[in-house]
Amino acid sequence: MSDLPTKPYLIRAIYDWCADSGLTPYLAVRVDKRTLVPMAFVKEGEIVLNLSMEAVHNLQLGNEEITCDGRFGGVPHAIVVPVAAVTGIFAKENGQGLAFQGEIPEPSPSGDSDGDGGDKPPDNLARAKPQLRIVK
Repeated sequence: MSDLPTKPYLIRAIYDWCADSGLTPYLAVRVDKRTLVPMAFVKEGEIVLNLSMEAVHNLQLGNEEITCDGRFGGVPHAIVVPVAAVTGIFAKENGQGLAFQGEIPEPSPSGDSDGDGGDKPPDNLARAKPQLRIVK
């Protein structure tokens, strides 16, 4: 039995479907400390990235992270998105795609703990629902 997660494969499948259909693939991302994106474009802890071939270069849809080079406001940026931070991938034109259930972020290596054992997610994470918005 395999321990490989399905999420990166599903992301690649929807990306390929968008490309084959002539649609624009958009990636919805929950930004955390491991996500490298221009923070000026992050709204309410999320960013939506256009992954079309016209918008990004050197796109790598890996099993652990998604990387590419893109321009924001005319300024080049290197983009690094952990697959765990992806909340959805969809076609801009019709909104079809996949939304992923939120994952609880890994604890920080600095050992930031409140002393209760850390087995239970914080209340704000336990109630959070993934959200997907269409950006036009």
